[in-house]
Amino acid sequence: MNDSVFHRLYDAYHQDVFQFLIYLVKNRTLAEDLAHEVYVRVLRSYDQFAGNSSEKTWLFAIAKNVAIDHFRKQAVRQKHSLDFFDWETEQLHSNTPSPEEMLQASDEFMQVESALENCTGDQKMVIIMRYFQDLSIAETAQILDWTEAKVKTTQHRAIKFLRQQLQPIREQEAKRQ
Repeated sequence: MNDSVFHRLYDAYHQDVFQFLIYLVKNRTLAEDLAHEVYVRVLRSYDQFAGNSSEKTWLFAIAKNVAIDHFRKQAVRQKHSLDFFDWETEQLHSNTPSPEEMLQASDEFMQVESALENCTGDQKMVIIMRYFQDLSIAETAQILDWTEAKVKTTQHRAIKFLRQQLQPIREQEAKRQ
């Protein structure tokens, strides 16, 4: 991989990859470290990139795997007896507010993001990719190595769950007004 290809990839996608990681880990410093690891992996494996997907979806797949690896290592460090990180049952959870939460004063956004913490890991990944990162269903499916039908089903269930979580809050606000 030559320097110009690396710089083009970095310039084109670094901000998106970094924001994606912030949404997952909710810690700017950690997201910076993980983004660095993404580009280390890009340097190591670019020769193996077959072009079966866009470079963007390839980078997001690497970022997803870096995040999974982080959560696995974190689980081991905390002496949980997890042999693997199961996205279906494990919640991606952090008590630290993300920079987006601090900058985004919107109560509605904060309510949605709070409700998102109660979704499954798969649901959270799909919502972040589809609505926070504006990835298509096809791109999301490629990154997660799923079918488009699974992405659509997971998205539908996540939206339904989020509506259920937000309904009592909206009813309370309606009573106040």
